[in-house]
Order: sequence, then structure tokens, then C-alpha cells
Amino acid sequence: MNNTKRTILMPVWEGGGNVPPVLAAARKLLAAGHSVRILSDACNGPEVLATGAAFTAWTHAPSRPDKSAASDFLRDYEAPDPAEGLGRVIDRIMCGPAHAYATDTLQAIEEVRPDLVLTNELLMGPMVAAEAARLPFALYCPNISLAPMVGVPPLGPGLQPAKNVEEEALHAQIAAGNAALFNRGLPALNAARAKFGLPALGHVYEQWEKAEAVLLATARAFDFTPPVLPPGFSYVGPQFHDEASDKSWVSPWMQADARPLILVSFSTTAQGQAPALQRVIDAASGLPLRLLVTLGPALAGQDFVVPDNVRLVQRAPHRIVMRDAVAVVCHGGHGTVMRGLAQKRPLLVMPMGRDQNDNAARVAYHGAGLVADPARATKEEIATCLMRLIDEPGFAAAASRLGQNIGAEAMASPLIPLIEKICADLDSSPAAA
Repeated sequence: MNNTKRTILMPVWEGGGNVPPVLAAARKLLAAGHSVRILSDACNGPEVLATGAAFTAWTHAPSRPDKSAASDFLRDYEAPDPAEGLGRVIDRIMCGPAHAYATDTLQAIEEVRPDLVLTNELLMGPMVAAEAARLPFALYCPNISLAPMVGVPPLGPGLQPAKNVEEEALHAQIAAGNAALFNRGLPALNAARAKFGLPALGHVYEQWEKAEAVLLATARAFDFTPPVLPPGFSYVGPQFHDEASDKSWVSPWMQADARPLILVSFSTTAQGQAPALQRVIDAASGLPLRLLVTLGPALAGQDFVVPDNVRLVQRAPHRIVMRDAVAVVCHGGHGTVMRGLAQKRPLLVMPMGRDQNDNAARVAYHGAGLVADPARATKEEIATCLMRLIDEPGFAAAASRLGQNIGAEAMASPLIPLIEKICADLDSSPAAA
């Protein structure tokens, strides 16, 4: 282990599943003797402080006071189509408020004097701030890569690897469309750069290319990994954060209840998931199984019609519940998918946007579960999927094989050595001298 103590500044926005991997990384950095300060929305302060890391809330940038649906300013699920949904992310998180995020990050840099800014890859503002302060930054990605990689299907529609020339052409066309869509944020990004005395970029992707490294907190075994990674890219395995309160969990069922248990967990952020969740609940009615549904802050206060074999809870420790479950129903958020597969549980994925179609495509590719349309799947179709996951052993076998590899990658994660190496390499670079 590198004995040099480093100070790491970690900016992240409240996007639900993107926060726990940051908390996990902070715990590991602190355990290795480093200092960590996390910049994030005010609502994340208590969780950050519980890790032992220091915390600063955004003041100029958007900062949610809580995790309720009412405080969600992204509301990408209200967009008329997936492209506009991504457009809202670009306008409201990635590039639109880049100057505000950069202002807050630069203030934190002046206070903390970090050795490295390790930022969420969607936040262009902290990258601008680091560049303006002549400070190195790296991207910490709690998901599959948002930056395009040669040989990997483009993000969005949930494509599997191309099998012929026609599919390769389609992938190229979609990739070009993605590049144009991301560049919708270029004027705002360049305006922020200009305010900090930085030259204009020709494409939003160029801001990513200035990073010292791109650390993909996903599993190589799960991803459509290209034969050769782009320079600076590394897989560091999924990063799991478990809360101390997990030990207090008590199941709502009697221990003698032998019916198969299925965990249902949709996004902790608002994605308009209530109608789909009600159909999943309806699908379970009369089936020989138990359904445990975690609502999370996005669905707090909403009413659902619940049959006798379904229980609703505000939250539950997924790590513990999944040990007793035979399958997981989820929206395809990266964190839930990784957790379910690491516990070797097959999935029913009902993707609702963002990177979820692409995570679902990987689950299906590996044979580790099924995919259903959250808007169109009927309760009868969902019921069939639930019983298939229970009755057809191939899904559990595939999830077990994949999960074993995912778990091994998580246990042997090179995250901390890579961060230490980035810092050490910068110390010895000609620029540092």
C-alpha cells in the first residue's frame, strides 16, 4: 500500500444509485489512511458524515434538501421520449449548471487543497474547476461507461453486441446521434469554461478526455467489455455500501413461511414508477410466492392496493433480503442489478430510462434474467415472468455463474491502488517537477 496520505475531493450529485458507490469508495480511502471530502446535495450530508468523510453541500449548484419526489428537479421521466430525457440530464445536471458546479468545486479546492478531484462523470462543472485550478481530475463512474468505447454498443436503446454488418451500421448511426445529443450541452459548457479562462471545446466528449483516468465501478464480467480498453480506462468492480442499520432488519413474514420470496425494488428517485409497481403487485396476487416491495423516498406516501402475499416497506437492506430471495424485480438501475447479481439472484428488469435499457440488455445477454416493458407489460405477462424465474433453473444457474465473477471483482477491486497510482504518477510527472 502507498504510505503517502492523499486528500481526495469527490463531487457527486443526488441521482439515487450513483451515491452509494461514492460512499463505499470514501470508506475505502479513509481505511487506507487518506482524507476525503464529498461535495453533494444537502440531503446526502448525514450519510457522508457517517462514513467518516468530510461533507460540503452545493450552494450555487442545485442541492436537494431531501430525497422526496417533490424535490426532484430533473424529472426526466416526464420527457416525451428517451432522447429528450437524456437532454434534460444534459441541461439540468451535466452541462447546463456547469458554471454553478464549477464555482462550488473551486471554492472547495481552495479550502481543502486536494491532490485529486475524483468526480462523477456526469458533472462537467467539477472538471472545469479542476482544470482551472490546474489540478488533476479523474472520473469515477458508478455504472457502465457513458463515454463511447470502440466495440461496445452505444448507450440508450439497450443494444447487444452487433452480429453483422447491418447491425454495426445501426450502432454507428445511433452513436452519431448520441454524440450530437450530448453536444446540446456544449454552449453551456464552453460558457462555463470561458468564465474560468479556459479555451472552448469542439465537443462535450473532449472534457471527459482531459481526465487522468476513467474508473468504471462495474464488473468486467457483466459489461460488453471491448478487447482493448481506451487509454486510462479501468474496471474497478462494483462498489457496495452497506449501512450499519442493516443488522436491525426483521422480516415481515414468519420464519416458517416456505413460499419463494421475491424482492421488488424500483428506483429511489422519481421515475414515474408507481403504475408499473402496482401491476407487479397485482401480478403477484394468487401466485404461490411472497413479494417484498421496498418503496424508497420516491414513492413515500403513495397508496397501493396490496394482496395478502405482498408486503410494502419504506426500505430494507437489500444485501440481507436478497440472501433469502429467489429473484429480484427492479428497474435496471446499475446498483440494484449489481447487488442482485452479486447475490447470484436472477432478475426481472423493467427499465424506465437512463442507463437501464443497457443494463437490462446485459442481464438478458448473460441469461441471468428477463426483461419486461414497464409501460406495456400486463399483469398476466409479469406473473408469467415471475413464475419463470422460480420454475426455470437456467436463470438461477446463469445468475449464479455471473454473480460469482461479479463478487470476485468486487472483492479484489483495484480502486484504491489505482487512485494512489494516479496520484503517485502525477507526483513524478515533468509538470509536477
